[in-house]
Amino acid sequence: MTPVHSILEEPKIDSHCHILDPLAYPYPLDNPYHPKGQEVGSADYFTQVMACYGVRHALLVGPNSGYNLDNRAMLAAIAQHPGVFKGIAVVANDCSEDELCDLKSHGVIGIALNISLKGVAFYSQVEPLLHRLKTLGLWAQFQVQDDQLTEVLPWIERSGVRVLVDHCGRPNLSPHADGLAQKGFQALLHLGRSHDAVIKLSGLAKFSQEAYPFADTRPYMEALLKAFGLDRSVWASDWPYLKATSRLDYGPMIKLLEGQLSVSERAQLFWHSPKRLFDF
Repeated sequence: MTPVHSILEEPKIDSHCHILDPLAYPYPLDNPYHPKGQEVGSADYFTQVMACYGVRHALLVGPNSGYNLDNRAMLAAIAQHPGVFKGIAVVANDCSEDELCDLKSHGVIGIALNISLKGVAFYSQVEPLLHRLKTLGLWAQFQVQDDQLTEVLPWIERSGVRVLVDHCGRPNLSPHADGLAQKGFQALLHLGRSHDAVIKLSGLAKFSQEAYPFADTRPYMEALLKAFGLDRSVWASDWPYLKATSRLDYGPMIKLLEGQLSVSERAQLFWHSPKRLFDF
């Protein structure tokens, strides 16, 4: 009997996930939020999750929750699982070129700027850092929401840095918003059409107004795929779902794309594009 093809078995790279291992790497005491329970996941356990779903590599993102500027857990995971992980670190806005070079030598390929959490004003002096990232060939990863990207776009244009945008740009899907025409989302589509930027198709639960399967996000994902193309779009799980307001699981997040993309399109999104972009 011919085996049934399953999206869960297709080779994948997870382009946004976190390691939270407070037993091995305790959270800094001054961080106001300490993830626990189902939010916690060690690198060893995550590799087991990956193996269940055909995920061969992952781009780990340093979380502001729990660790903030402490990248030890992520760096240890990269070192302990050679060739499996690379990282996006969280650093101070005045992080030096020497510090960035050291992180790069340990498998870090970019820096996270979590504007949706910290606000635009917190990053108002970040352009020198963006220029250092540009010089070193590192990514600037922006997490924005609503219309924040309209204020950030000039920084991107002036620096020329390589850009990753988290979680579909987290548009506002509430009934009073302007839908696809909202300024922040239009700025994101402009970025996709005119810049060397990459979008992460992920984090749907962070901006959807509906329960799984988050049907209200579909027009936004379709618009992003059209603007960025499959060659500059990647998939991500957002595991282990920090601050999730309802239960989320790895397999159902993958299955969301089963009816939206063909097998060849999924191969591009899940494997070929992130493999090339992040040099796995």
